[in-house]
Amino acid sequence: MRYGARRRGSRRNLEGFARIPKAIRCVEIDMDNPRDMEAPGPFDARYLAFLETIAQLRPRLHRYCSRMTGSVMDGEDVVQDALFEAYRKLDQYDDSRPLAPWLFRIAHNRCIDFLRRRGVRVEAETTAMSPNSVMPANRPVLGVSRAVEQLVMSLPPKERACVLLKDVFDYTLEEIAELVSSTVGGVKAALNRGRSKLAELPEPVPSQREVNPELSRLLHLYVDRFNKRDWDGLRELISADAQLRVADRFAGPIDESPYFGNYELQRVPWRLAVAEVDGELAVAVLHEHRDEWRPDTVVQFEVIDQHIVRIVDYAHCPWVLSAATSVVMADPS
Repeated sequence: MRYGARRRGSRRNLEGFARIPKAIRCVEIDMDNPRDMEAPGPFDARYLAFLETIAQLRPRLHRYCSRMTGSVMDGEDVVQDALFEAYRKLDQYDDSRPLAPWLFRIAHNRCIDFLRRRGVRVEAETTAMSPNSVMPANRPVLGVSRAVEQLVMSLPPKERACVLLKDVFDYTLEEIAELVSSTVGGVKAALNRGRSKLAELPEPVPSQREVNPELSRLLHLYVDRFNKRDWDGLRELISADAQLRVADRFAGPIDESPYFGNYELQRVPWRLAVAEVDGELAVAVLHEHRDEWRPDTVVQFEVIDQHIVRIVDYAHCPWVLSAATSVVMADPS
């Protein structure tokens, strides 16, 4: 995929001229089964070809979703779900129009669904859509930085989306209105409120999440046994019906995957370590670089009743870890 020439001064043509190859457009997916793409086993070759087509957009989609959800790992999960949905709907895509806004709109809607499920009040979003505010004569000037991206988490979802899309991704008011299903007036009002709130906030501090003792204990055991290649002991920590997602590669029951064997076959020296990624407990996969161990990717876990029930490995999505503002290795003791 390539991007077009720059327009409107410094604004990059975010939409580009990406087109879906016709060979990929024949999608044999059960449209009545939203989880058809997650049938046990490796992902379909045509879906992998679709991912390759939009590869240059992936880090930007992840950046947006991670700032909307407040987690680089949750953000990638939302992107994965959005791309599954986009693939299922390729027959509805008008390839005479730019691809990026279409994908961003699907991803945005997935973010809103995620936030609603997590308990964000719908009233906050609805209020932010109301175009009854007047733009101030002297609009607050905010620097476009990772700090601003972190601060937007304090905003209601609609304001958060509008500030990100305008001040970070440089979309026009008209484009934002289409992406978030609002009006230009509604976008202006949300930007006004969001920018005013951000201008009054102090610099962000690293997020502190409450550590789940059960998760912490299991992850330290998991790391210890994984590093010892104690696969039998490792399986004792994992529920019999545990699910695995290796982003962009596999989804299904872990006992139907070659997951542990693939790690054992790696030629590059590696080891695992418990880590806090933006304050969220996870496991980092470290590789040896010139006699130094560096985190290359991250793995997320879900624990219920003292057993691991879900593993999500982001080994094929290097942008996830690089998007984190803080990666702290836990004390191995």
